[in-house]
Amino acid sequence: MSRRRNSIMSSQLKEQIAQELGFAGTLHQEGFGGVSSRNCGNMVKMAIELAERNLPGNNMT
Repeated sequence: MSRRRNSIMSSQLKEQIAQELGFAGTLHQEGFGGVSSRNCGNMVKMAIELAERNLPGNNMT
């Protein structure tokens, strides 16, 4: 099974989430190679939470 090369999240959203989680500096200096697995996981978790909040018909505000 091949990996998906097209990103679902925009670069702008990734940078915004990294800023909120406090590792935007590392991301800008070293790219994702310098970001820890834990921070990447936290980033995915936050992206999922944002997506779930923005689903149509979702009343969890």
